[in-house]
Amino acid sequence: MACLSLKAAIGVSDHDTVREIFRSMPRRPLTTPRPKSPEERRDDLMNAAQRLFLENGPASTTINQITSAADVAKGTFYLYFSSKEDVLAALSERFIIQYADMLRDKISKRPSRDWKGRIAAWAKSGVTGLLDAGPLAEILFHAHQQPVDWSKQNTLVAPLEELLRAGSSEGAWSINDPHFTATFLFSGLHGVVDDALFGAVPINRSKLVRKVLLLALRVVALDEE
Repeated sequence: MACLSLKAAIGVSDHDTVREIFRSMPRRPLTTPRPKSPEERRDDLMNAAQRLFLENGPASTTINQITSAADVAKGTFYLYFSSKEDVLAALSERFIIQYADMLRDKISKRPSRDWKGRIAAWAKSGVTGLLDAGPLAEILFHAHQQPVDWSKQNTLVAPLEELLRAGSSEGAWSINDPHFTATFLFSGLHGVVDDALFGAVPINRSKLVRKVLLLALRVVALDEE
């Protein structure tokens, strides 16, 4: 049997051409992945480092492992960080900012005049946030301690200080020094959470939150009930 011509096989007339048919077919546009921004690259490196630090510890994690996990060349690491210690410092700063933002968010979800509810939101989210971050917080703030940066401490204290100032201006309580009081309360919260995390007694979250809340209410002279 004679082979059909291409035109006959696909049923085109003498006035059509294969080229015209292919030209009329819809074409899928060629797309290339959007290049990542420097901020996204930096976040990728930090996220990869955080995972590896939690799995293996900072001492056992190499820069090669971090760049491999982030899927970037080793040279890219040094565009953003000078060392693993630099990454740890960046992770600490990110944790502090995210923790403070979380406290503000939880406080803001309570009605503006519900002062006891706002104090309760600070106590509950403050305690549970640190408990949930236990292994990461241990790496960032205990196992690899760095010189105290008081600006970071102030960032952690700021959400409660803002709440105390707002309550004072509205007459909900009388606090002469909101910064001192907020620092005192947050330092106490941080201390008892550390004691719960690294002590021998099993953690009872609800009791711990309740104790922190009662102390905070007494400090601002609000009814505990």
